[in-house]
Amino acid sequence: MSSQNVSSRSDQREASASIWKLSTKGLLSALALATMASAHAQEAPVSSDPADASPGQVEVEANAPTGETTAAEAPTTPTATADTTAEVEEIVVTGSRIVRNGYDTPTPVTVIGEADLQASGRSNVADFVNELPSVAGSTAPATSNRSISGGTAGISSINLRSLGNNRTLVLLDGKRSVGSIANGTVDINTFPQALVKNVEIVTGGASSVYGSDAVSGVVNFILDRKYTGLKGSVEAGETTYGDDRSLLGTLTFGTGFADGRGHFLINGESSRRDGIFGVPRQWAEKGWYMVQNPDYRAGNGQAQYMPTSQAGMAVMTPGGIITSVTVRDPTPELPNRTRVLTDTALQGNYFGGNGVVNQFNYGAVGGQWTVGGDWKLGQSYDRTSLEPESNRDGLFTRLSFDVADNLNVFAEASYNKNEAYQWGGTNSDKGSVVIRSDNAFIPDEIKSQLDALGATQFNLGTSNADIPTRITDNEREVQRYVLGFEGSFDVGAQGFKWDGYYQKGITDAHEGLYVYNTQRLAWAQDAIEVDGQIVCRATANGTAGAENCVPFNRMGVGMNSQEAVDYIMGSPFRKQKFEQDVAAVNFSTNIDNAWFNPIGIAFGAEHRIEKISGEVDPQYSSGWAFGNFLVTDGKYDVTEAYLEALVPITDSLEFNGAVRGTDYSESGYVTTWKTGLTWSPFDDLKLRVTQSRDIRAPNLQELFQAGQRRTNFLGNPYQLDVNDQPKSMRFTETTMGNTDLKPEKADTLGLGLIYRPSFVPGLGFSVDYYDIEINDAIGTVVAQDIVDRCFSGITQFCGQIGTVDGRGLDTTQSDILITNQPLNFVSQRARGLDLEASYSVPMAMISDGLEGMLSFRALATHYLEMSSNNGVDGEIDRAGQNSGDGPPDWRYRLSATYNLDRFTFMLTGRGISAGTYDNTYVECNGDCPTSTGRNRTITNNKIAGAFYVDTFLSYNVGASGKSNNQVFFKIMNFFNEDPEAVGLGPSDSSNVEPGVNRALYDYLGRTFRLGYRFEFGA
Repeated sequence: MSSQNVSSRSDQREASASIWKLSTKGLLSALALATMASAHAQEAPVSSDPADASPGQVEVEANAPTGETTAAEAPTTPTATADTTAEVEEIVVTGSRIVRNGYDTPTPVTVIGEADLQASGRSNVADFVNELPSVAGSTAPATSNRSISGGTAGISSINLRSLGNNRTLVLLDGKRSVGSIANGTVDINTFPQALVKNVEIVTGGASSVYGSDAVSGVVNFILDRKYTGLKGSVEAGETTYGDDRSLLGTLTFGTGFADGRGHFLINGESSRRDGIFGVPRQWAEKGWYMVQNPDYRAGNGQAQYMPTSQAGMAVMTPGGIITSVTVRDPTPELPNRTRVLTDTALQGNYFGGNGVVNQFNYGAVGGQWTVGGDWKLGQSYDRTSLEPESNRDGLFTRLSFDVADNLNVFAEASYNKNEAYQWGGTNSDKGSVVIRSDNAFIPDEIKSQLDALGATQFNLGTSNADIPTRITDNEREVQRYVLGFEGSFDVGAQGFKWDGYYQKGITDAHEGLYVYNTQRLAWAQDAIEVDGQIVCRATANGTAGAENCVPFNRMGVGMNSQEAVDYIMGSPFRKQKFEQDVAAVNFSTNIDNAWFNPIGIAFGAEHRIEKISGEVDPQYSSGWAFGNFLVTDGKYDVTEAYLEALVPITDSLEFNGAVRGTDYSESGYVTTWKTGLTWSPFDDLKLRVTQSRDIRAPNLQELFQAGQRRTNFLGNPYQLDVNDQPKSMRFTETTMGNTDLKPEKADTLGLGLIYRPSFVPGLGFSVDYYDIEINDAIGTVVAQDIVDRCFSGITQFCGQIGTVDGRGLDTTQSDILITNQPLNFVSQRARGLDLEASYSVPMAMISDGLEGMLSFRALATHYLEMSSNNGVDGEIDRAGQNSGDGPPDWRYRLSATYNLDRFTFMLTGRGISAGTYDNTYVECNGDCPTSTGRNRTITNNKIAGAFYVDTFLSYNVGASGKSNNQVFFKIMNFFNEDPEAVGLGPSDSSNVEPGVNRALYDYLGRTFRLGYRFEFGA
């Protein structure tokens, strides 16, 4: 986008703020009117049935994913158990395709009910699901600021077990959905949020039942497809600091026709979120980073790394700092040799507002960091987004009709548009900008010193205050069309149920950036004076393409005109299209068993085509600081069939097994399977065990990526700085696809028990152990590791490295080129415990004669192991790390809900345990062992945990059998707890983000959400 576009964005945000204020006033007025109107209403009170009043999650065992009904095994409230819902003919929950009354599969399933979703206070379902302990490391808009070229900005995904978004299968009403980015990740925001009735999470391998990607589990979003009536909601929110304002409106209408044989449903929703640009929080001003310890020297007994406050870059300032000077050696013996002065009066001179020259106050310097001194000048986090701006609109419609008593046909169509706009951080250069001694912009006092030294050039480090921050501006449009049927038929005396559908999914993605053009900037900054005019040297020399070059001054703040900025900046973009075609048919039946319960059988087949295509203007394929987009084209198809069986062995012991054959056009044939047992030695106790083989096939990006490029800095161990640390060097990495990839294979073991003491009604416990081993996992090695491994003598990595000028890595001024491809070379293992407890009890209010329901629920996941082995570095276990994606040792969620008449009050606590920066680090303070690439030494390897309290209050202002109006108020992070300081680093690019881990900690502060829901004729 141009600078005018940036200005337009600012105007839009100001207009949005005004609209928000007006909308909020309108919302408050509507709430007041609704409350007053209903105060005089003589309507029947809200049902005191606990089934209506209990909004807790439910731990269940499961059956088929048609989204009609759910019933829980345990632990749960009494009215939600399989025993107390015996009148329901079928229990239908994700986990198995066999429908069977009262049957419990070995695989645990967590069910999130509609009341939970409404009480979450979140503007989208994904944010709430990602609070669950079994979910860790999901992609969210705020965690993708640094994903400049990957197209992930604005995505909300789900990552079970912290094994990766692409190892969690996401379904909508039991059906796959088209991916929103090239790796197949499904953006949950494309689902109709207000229609979601339940979210069912299978926390175990399920590839034999649902196909590829269900390695860590399945998340099935189930819609209320038979909703009848009119309902809607208006919600508004903001933080206690008055930012991140948001608005959400939904409207749903459903009606029957043709004497109930047909049903029509339509839902629309619109969401606006202003985001937060910059990091206007006091905790961010502390300058907390992990740096190279200034006292460290190899072998001196000091720790190499040091998390600390008041840290910033010593090699860059907003207007630029001189980091080194190159002079001609004056000795006659070496007349053509140059040397770099690193300890002159010029080094440390930096350029401030209007180009004023100042001397940088170095604190304690470690590598490229300074602790103390002018550390604030080395900060640039204020040019990133704490929370991106996002706008989304969606429309969903469904039409169904009973063409016969045993056959229903249906059609669905949906359209979603999602826009995400975020600042990606400063375009910084750590001492890599070369300013020649005849540059026309050099201040006189610097020029005179250069001349006195006989200098030919100097190097400048700058966070580029005069260059706009890099911006990501993505837009995605997702269309989904489904034609299908559901019914039953008989073959002789045997009855069958069947369903089938064809689905077409299309995602049109516009991935746009606002960044500088490297060639134009190189021309513009190399400015000379000709006939009293400052011009670009390239223009003066007649360089092709530089005719319209506008000189750009890299020295100082506020030095450049808008014309100069517009010359170097541009808006490269790529258009991508992802298409998914799915045709599937499923059958199920129960065969009578003379001895025990019937034998359940399910079988079916599916054919799927996945395709990626796109277009890029050739001018956007190279020459940009980020992006450099290329077109990825490719497709694959897969045909598969499955068989599942449920066999009662005794009255208390049942076997469940499944097998699926899958044939991929690119990666070949693979068989997946599952076997499991459930056993109830007595009524209060249930034991379960399952073993499965699951897969994840390579996705479109891993197979066909044409070449995603990124430019950044790494430490070059072939060149050391004055502190014997690897010098920072620019690298350009090109990641390519690999059509020789094979599916990943995972072996999963699950053991669990459920205990519901009959002598304490409403009380229940469950414990489940999982062990997932993945072989031939697809992975890549990061750029720094490629260089480090080549340096350490692992020669196969050296072939992936080159340089721009053809010189070796041990020579100066050589930008590094790296080519990277995914390979099947990693093994991974995840082990842990899921724990859940619940208790529900009626609580009578004797004075008023009202009966309420009090419910408690606790969910926790203990991550015992999250290890990986790439065959080179040995096994690395990251369970217990509170940096990056974690996961921490423990994640937990506690809730207490009280329902009384028209009121519902919920108190929620969510937290994570304390952890480490890295489990391989060795913490020490003096007498430290040798710091190695495998085991770095660090002064403090501890990161504190966190605990946040949320509150929810709702009041039904008008209720009857046919209508319901509710006002609700939610406060998240009630006590406004700051996030724990997590020193990012020690990479020299870490200063573009604040010192906090947004994947694990609450970074917004106290947040308020106020809303009004209405419903008529339901």
